[in-house]
Amino acid sequence: MEEGHIGIDRRKFLGSVGVVALGSVVGTSSATAGQRGAQCPQVPRRVLGRTGERIPIIGQGCVFDMTKHHDVLDGALQRGINFWDTATNYGRTKSQLGIGQYLEKHPDVRKRLFLISKPVDLETPLPVISDLEKDIHDSMERLKTDHFDVYCAVHGLSSADQLTDELKVWAENKKKRGVFKYLGYSAHVNMAQGLEAAAKCGWIDVCLVAYNFQLMQDSYEYRRAIDAAHKAGIGLVAIKTQRKVTIDPMPFETDADKKLAEHFLAKGYTDGQAKLKIVLDDERFASAAVGMNRLDILGQNVAAALDKTKLAQVDREALREYAKATCGRYCTGCAHICSAAVPDVPYVDHIMRYVMYHNSYGQHRRARDMFGRIPSDVRRRLLSTDFSLAEARCPQNLPIAKVVAEAVSKLA
Repeated sequence: MEEGHIGIDRRKFLGSVGVVALGSVVGTSSATAGQRGAQCPQVPRRVLGRTGERIPIIGQGCVFDMTKHHDVLDGALQRGINFWDTATNYGRTKSQLGIGQYLEKHPDVRKRLFLISKPVDLETPLPVISDLEKDIHDSMERLKTDHFDVYCAVHGLSSADQLTDELKVWAENKKKRGVFKYLGYSAHVNMAQGLEAAAKCGWIDVCLVAYNFQLMQDSYEYRRAIDAAHKAGIGLVAIKTQRKVTIDPMPFETDADKKLAEHFLAKGYTDGQAKLKIVLDDERFASAAVGMNRLDILGQNVAAALDKTKLAQVDREALREYAKATCGRYCTGCAHICSAAVPDVPYVDHIMRYVMYHNSYGQHRRARDMFGRIPSDVRRRLLSTDFSLAEARCPQNLPIAKVVAEAVSKLA
């Protein structure tokens, strides 16, 4: 999994994954990969809300330059992972270009895919229909497809106000014309407010929301919103399942890190596998979209999905303790709190995420590109802004001023 190493006990890994078979996919055609897929265990599937679509419980997160990772796409298909998640700004459009090149070589694959696409992260107060029209046209051209299974018209929903009546009417028209089957959005912040609104409005089909062992400890409001969305028939997909640190570059080891790793290694798998498994155990979520750019990472994720052993209560308690001990390293996305504290700089949550991409994912160019989209007048005010009130209100007690200064130093 892209969000952190999830190596597992060697014997268990070999028994669960069949590393030789997975590795043999490299260099084969998609047809061969599909044929071999029938000979090896397939990732389990769940129904994606009221869509009725059965998708694998792990999705191929294509956040990378996929022109270089066709072997991973082959391997994903071999294991039944036909749910692929991409976006215009992933890999500076090379995620979509890479998938398009793959589909051009193997046109038979498209009909087997469940393909999600998203525009660039929304930095404007409301979605702009003309921008979405252009994005759909350009994305289809890059992806070599004439439709999406899901189009997340808002990539990075931060307010329920972004689910406008104009967007609803536009989406209904696109569905009728077969441009996409289902409408969705993604969210890294204010997830509870977004899910509550989606559950009430009735025209959002799929939501990709941050969800991990840390956010499971979050407020009752988020847990209630997940329930509301699930009961409304919205298809839920978990993202950010590994809970990357925000302000510290990886690798990062404290006594809490070592204690967690030792706990799960004694059980035959690591803390990373446990972090994925606890998300997959929540059957309100149909799938977890996980960034995978190497066959060994793919294999480890597959092992976690195939492993039928449920986490024991003591394992869940270990993750809760770790979440509590390390909460000061992670932004839980409650953007409405820090935004209200510094209304002149309504990008604190964005900056936290960009520093995470830089430090923890190693996605330096992506982080700089996204930081560069913050309005120049706001960027000029960052170092002179007093963030003390935002820090005082932050539930995670994050050193916001320090993170902002780091962003200016590394990303400007």
